[in-house]
Amino acid sequence: MRTRFILSLICAAVLAHAPAFAAEWQAGFAAAKITPESPVAMAGYAARTHPSEGVVSDLYAKVLVLVDSNGQRAVWITTDLIGLRASVTEPICERIMQRTGLARHQLLINSSHTHTGPAIAESDVSSYGISAESTVRMRAYRDLLQERIVSAVEQALKRLEPVELSYGSGVVPFVVSRREPTRDRGVILGVNPRGAADRTVPLLRIATADGRTRAVVFGAATHNTTLTQDEYRITGDYAGFAQEFLEKQLPGVQAMFVLGFAGDSNPYPRGTLELARQHGETLGREVLRVLDSKLRPVLGPLSLQFDYVDIPLAPAPGRAELEKMSGRGTPGWQSWMATQMLQTLDRGQKLPTHYRAPIAVWQFGSDLTLIGLSGEVVVDYAQLIDQAIGPMDLWLSAYNNDVFGYLPSARLLAEGGYETRGVVHGGPGFFSPASQDAVVGKVRELAARAGRAIPR
Repeated sequence: MRTRFILSLICAAVLAHAPAFAAEWQAGFAAAKITPESPVAMAGYAARTHPSEGVVSDLYAKVLVLVDSNGQRAVWITTDLIGLRASVTEPICERIMQRTGLARHQLLINSSHTHTGPAIAESDVSSYGISAESTVRMRAYRDLLQERIVSAVEQALKRLEPVELSYGSGVVPFVVSRREPTRDRGVILGVNPRGAADRTVPLLRIATADGRTRAVVFGAATHNTTLTQDEYRITGDYAGFAQEFLEKQLPGVQAMFVLGFAGDSNPYPRGTLELARQHGETLGREVLRVLDSKLRPVLGPLSLQFDYVDIPLAPAPGRAELEKMSGRGTPGWQSWMATQMLQTLDRGQKLPTHYRAPIAVWQFGSDLTLIGLSGEVVVDYAQLIDQAIGPMDLWLSAYNNDVFGYLPSARLLAEGGYETRGVVHGGPGFFSPASQDAVVGKVRELAARAGRAIPR
């Protein structure tokens, strides 16, 4: 008895003088409702003829702040929006940096690419034929949006708590290539069940030390276009319904959707609100299944890399060829681009030879690498990046920081089709086949700099 009593005293003394447990991670969370409060011009389909007509489900901007044991901070922002152009994103980042002391490389902003949300950027005015009255409302909405995102980041930074991170992945069936080959019209926007598509569902679980799920970040890699141009009500499409489903099934959990390499795929089937809900629930249930499986721990430290890549554009056609392309008999997207290029020349400006696009790489210790590309990245880049930096422990996301238009691969440029339409926002110009080497080379460079073990 006396021996046991002495041992208990010794243990108590040791515990009393032991340092407090140091958490591997801290995290902060916040969400801001960004649903337009009045009818607005909608983005996604040029065929729409009037502003929105009500709301099916609210849109949100959500924030996850991660802090590793060294004090490195990273801010991951997701938005239920068509896509934030650089002209919208960079003022948000500038304001965040001014008000929080964060640096640009610590910020990553993703868009879900819903086609049933508001138009945002000045370039949308001409793209969607927005009226003067609707343009005024769009600008007021954009100002409100930017401030709500910045405020949400400030809130999340003030709510840090110790957490543990873990990672897993699943699969969803409704992701289908939309590049349908035809006998006489080339590659059209259709349904191609045999075409390449990424059906992966990456998932990051953020949990408290006692094992309670606090947030889940998850993804899919297909357009949020279950709903078509006939839908005039505001909604986040399948991604919005998936987040809504998860937050109902997991009370108190913040669900955040991150879009992957979705440039050349659509949900299938599509066309109704019921299908959008169905795809959202399918995705949500797969997230729940993965959460119940054995996830892999994600440790630090966190290494953040951010840089720009000059993506080469193809040599511009001569004026005579551009005038021909801008006329009747040319596919609408080619005609539109040719017209933009002619207008640039008419203003006495030179056509650009490159497009400068941001790329981010977040390295979580040796456990996970997050690749954050900008633009509407097509699925070929998944295999290209797998080959360049290795396929293991890799999260591929697109639609980050600057959604300038489609980023096609060399294969797609050779085949033609809608995704080869060029730089829609910030050009004008058509991408060169060399663009894929420039992008993949920059990813490899940043991944190596971040500390990922790169295969030879």
